[in-house]
Amino acid sequence: MIPYGKHFISKDDIDAVVNVLKYQMITQGHVVPEFESAIAEYCHAKFAFAVTNATSALHLACMALGIGPGDWVWTSPNTFVSSSNCVLYCGAKIDFVDIDAQTYNLSIKKLQEKLESASKTGRLPKAVIAVHFSGQSCEMKELRALSRQYGFFIIEDASHAIGATYLDSRIGSCIYSDITVFSFHPVKIITTGEGGMLLTNNGELAEKIDLLRNHGITRNSNRMTEKTHGDWYYQQIELGYNYRMTDIQAALGLSQLQRLDEIVKRRREIAKLYNALLKDLPLTLPWQSPSCQSSWHLYVISLDLSIIKKSRKDIFESLRKEEIGVNVHYIPVHTQPYYQKLGFSWGDFPESENYYEKTITIPLFPEMTDHDIEQVNAALRKSLQC
Repeated sequence: MIPYGKHFISKDDIDAVVNVLKYQMITQGHVVPEFESAIAEYCHAKFAFAVTNATSALHLACMALGIGPGDWVWTSPNTFVSSSNCVLYCGAKIDFVDIDAQTYNLSIKKLQEKLESASKTGRLPKAVIAVHFSGQSCEMKELRALSRQYGFFIIEDASHAIGATYLDSRIGSCIYSDITVFSFHPVKIITTGEGGMLLTNNGELAEKIDLLRNHGITRNSNRMTEKTHGDWYYQQIELGYNYRMTDIQAALGLSQLQRLDEIVKRRREIAKLYNALLKDLPLTLPWQSPSCQSSWHLYVISLDLSIIKKSRKDIFESLRKEEIGVNVHYIPVHTQPYYQKLGFSWGDFPESENYYEKTITIPLFPEMTDHDIEQVNAALRKSLQC
């Protein structure tokens, strides 16, 4: 089966991991700081912090911004549940902003309308989590302008978007946000097996993130409540978590980072091939804003079911039978049973629901051959009977 996505591991990656296994320290050694510095340099950000996964990164981002009981945070319904769960972990309240029909990202127009309404009722968000769906950036310049007008923080959930650019700046530069989060899950652009990263240009936020990812413990005598007892001494000054990345994972990530531009280049080539091959089919192909260069984590097609006269389920199952490992991204978060218990229901965010009912994610990963791409094309045409 051709999967919708997969990790891309080279001999250099394997050698890098094996080398770390020979070191005296395989966690809390020197490789994690090297990986953090390399990511910060690549993205042109001041600070970067490696953690266990993107979910823990989102949780840390919320905690560092002081999000807690009584606060509201808004995000997109078209995302994985971690983009909103992280808010609930902090005891805060979550709400959603419907998506744009072209980009499938959070709609700036709908956000502005919702902010105007919320300002009258005193329920403005403390933060907005902007999800860069499939690797294409949200309209961050407009979002930053709204954040200044209404006084909210911005977290970029860039789990799909390392290697992408927006207005000629790299995603992760935090030019238009307070914190950016990356994911290094195996199907993402580069991987550490499991892993995540937070980036920020704010020194105060950086200190909080660093403290909270390591149990809330400090060895900095300037932050202690009493004089140090000796070199062994530490103090827990906050309630933190063990969200540290191992040096084994960081070695893989550091090696993968050397090929990031090559990987993104190939992803863009595959997307371009799909665009040419599929343009005559009864589909809407992914639209790209001229202000962005996507890293193409996903290639999502939207079916014109009025022409096809078959259900999305039928087409999905037909493709699976043809050994094409399609998937669907995403089931709108507000429709999940847990979120319905919180008061959300079908019909709340119609654009997200309309998108969900018609879309299928087809395979895209760097090791795809042109033959693989033609197999996907042939299977799709067969399933559509075109």
